[in-house]
Amino acid sequence: MTTIEIEPGRLFIGGQWREAADGARTEVVDPSRGVVVTTVAEAGAADVDAAVRAAREAFDSGAWSGLSGRERGRILHRVAQLIRENADEIARLESLDVGKPISLCHAVDVTNAANDYEYFAALAHTLDGAVRDTPMNALAYTKREPLGVVAAITPFNFPLILAGSKIGPALAAGNTVVHKPADETPLSALYMARLLTEAGVPDGVVNVVTGTGPVAGEALLRHHGVDKVAFTGSTAIGRHVAGTAGEGLKPVTVELGGNAAHIVFEDADLEKAVGAIIKAFVFNTGQFCMGGPRLLVSRPVHTTLLGILADAVPGVPVGDPRDPGTVVGPMAGEKHLKKVEEYVDLARKEGGRIVCGGERLDLDGYYYKPTVIADLSNDSRVVQEEIFGPVLTVQPFDTEDEAVALANSTPYGLASGIQTSNLARAHRIADRLQAGIVWINDWAMLDPAVPFGGVKDSGFGREYGPEALAAYTRVKSVVVSLG
Repeated sequence: MTTIEIEPGRLFIGGQWREAADGARTEVVDPSRGVVVTTVAEAGAADVDAAVRAAREAFDSGAWSGLSGRERGRILHRVAQLIRENADEIARLESLDVGKPISLCHAVDVTNAANDYEYFAALAHTLDGAVRDTPMNALAYTKREPLGVVAAITPFNFPLILAGSKIGPALAAGNTVVHKPADETPLSALYMARLLTEAGVPDGVVNVVTGTGPVAGEALLRHHGVDKVAFTGSTAIGRHVAGTAGEGLKPVTVELGGNAAHIVFEDADLEKAVGAIIKAFVFNTGQFCMGGPRLLVSRPVHTTLLGILADAVPGVPVGDPRDPGTVVGPMAGEKHLKKVEEYVDLARKEGGRIVCGGERLDLDGYYYKPTVIADLSNDSRVVQEEIFGPVLTVQPFDTEDEAVALANSTPYGLASGIQTSNLARAHRIADRLQAGIVWINDWAMLDPAVPFGGVKDSGFGREYGPEALAAYTRVKSVVVSLG
């Protein structure tokens, strides 16, 4: 049954809402019920060109880049305030679009999005340069300038947060933006366009083009009017994004796939650790690039911890995301659910033992039971590849060196975690892990002040922190002769 629950969406270009040039539209599906809730305009190359031109005109006019950092910061503070004032509606849209529990949308997505804009608002007036001491008879100094038009291409799993982590620093630095959200999850991007305008962001500074990656995304990526690309998504597409941006010599930030190891040493507080372990692999139904789907356990506590997980994981509340008590909602779509099913079937063929879960839930929508798998070898595809669902593999280790080798054995390097009561060990192991962020005795501790990003196949560049703000600027040197 098809149900229309919200107003159909249009493109937001140059401060105006418009239909796609060819009138194309696409459906938005609620993954908790598998039904259509609305449609949005599907941008083509002509629409992307119009959006980039609007962003270029806004940048060249100085309507935004010409403001002082402090003035931009005041407007971004207002954006954060509006997010908090409209928290219920934003959380409803994000839950409806992605399928994540409404409580999670409030506590994580809305809160962090507001914090993102607030943090970069505070940094907006810190962009400065330095006087350089030289032997020349001259005054030499540097200054930081905005890059121009930024293409922000965001994924389906955290639409609101991962848009804010790009748009926030881009705007703080004085750039203009064309945002293409994931085709499955466009709703919060369109809503944020309204709030940004209400906050005082001038027309053309932020534009939103909804549509598919192969059409709208590709047109945006290849547009000669784009000065920087910021992308979050799969490693396969990230390679294409980085290569295409490189052809145009454009700076790029790519935050890509992950397959993080969570290491539990024998001296860990298991009662405390199990909460972090479960959070690490079921958070956002496992659709979290910084999730912890690989559990490495010191052999003396391996059997004990498996038993704890076998008892605890089936009790995690899975169901309707609109129920405040739900912890795990549906997968974001049928294709994502089928991918998880295929990997669990593969695990069985590879000799894995299903400790718990391992099947769909008998509910409308795209639900899969949180699943724990033991007895797989490290060269198993299920261990080595990114599943992107609520699946945890568990492997034993005997020594610190073996734990580090196992943790670093995949092509990915986005996040890692350590459970130990030995502070020296925690620092020692953290230094050896190939990851952009390492959590100790918890998981997913994130704040806009703390940068994150990948190494190896997990990408390059950093989001959050002053490092992100710097990535949306370029340095100009000025040398004034004193002769």
